[in-house]
Amino acid sequence: MIPRVEVTRYVTPLREGGSLPGIVEADDLGTYVCKFAGAGQGVRVLVAEVIASGLATRLGLRTPRLVALELDRAIARYEADEEVQDLLVASVGLNLGVDFLPGSFGFDGDVEASATDHGMILWLDAFCANVDRSWRNPNLLVWHGDVWVIDHGASLYFHHAWSRGVTDPARFAAQPWDSSDHVLRRHLSEVGGADVRARQVLSRAVFEEVVAEVPDEWLNSTPDVTPDELRAAYVDFLSARLESTAWLPEVEG
Repeated sequence: MIPRVEVTRYVTPLREGGSLPGIVEADDLGTYVCKFAGAGQGVRVLVAEVIASGLATRLGLRTPRLVALELDRAIARYEADEEVQDLLVASVGLNLGVDFLPGSFGFDGDVEASATDHGMILWLDAFCANVDRSWRNPNLLVWHGDVWVIDHGASLYFHHAWSRGVTDPARFAAQPWDSSDHVLRRHLSEVGGADVRARQVLSRAVFEEVVAEVPDEWLNSTPDVTPDELRAAYVDFLSARLESTAWLPEVEG
């Protein structure tokens, strides 16, 4: 599983979006963007982050290192902002830490980083059904001249329907992905080559490795389904998606 470290200090909130992530320091001397388990989106967003990030890494894309952040209730005592304090209290326990990239800046389309695999970013977003990489919110950072993919929580929408039990992977396998609002849409012609390369890397065994990185604490939101059973369900959904091509975006003539 992803490494576990303890939060030693809450630094400042990042008031972007509705989840109110924050910058924290941890006992491994690292600085992280903390995505809180107690935020409104729930722990399934953290699961999507771990899985999509793991896939990105295996596909050769740059994405920040992840850790699991143990948050003690005492951290909230020193926070004056009531909204942040409530969030900290609601998130006591295990949260997700994303390695902070100091000095990075948002991708604006004018930066042409030589190592950027635009086609693979598009492919990954299509495969994971990520709907949150538009010009309004690219979720791409430029750091030391390279493009890094971040914020994968809007991926794998299917698990939000698991409140009463696991659903059928066949629907996700065939679900098309809409590229019309994607920040890298002009690179659609590169997706075909990325598809060939991705299928040489990914497999059911790889999915099992990736899903194994998700902590048990975040796999408890489906009644009467154990963490291991949920892991198997994620593997089934990802494997079914990989066996299909119906979701691949088409290049317009």
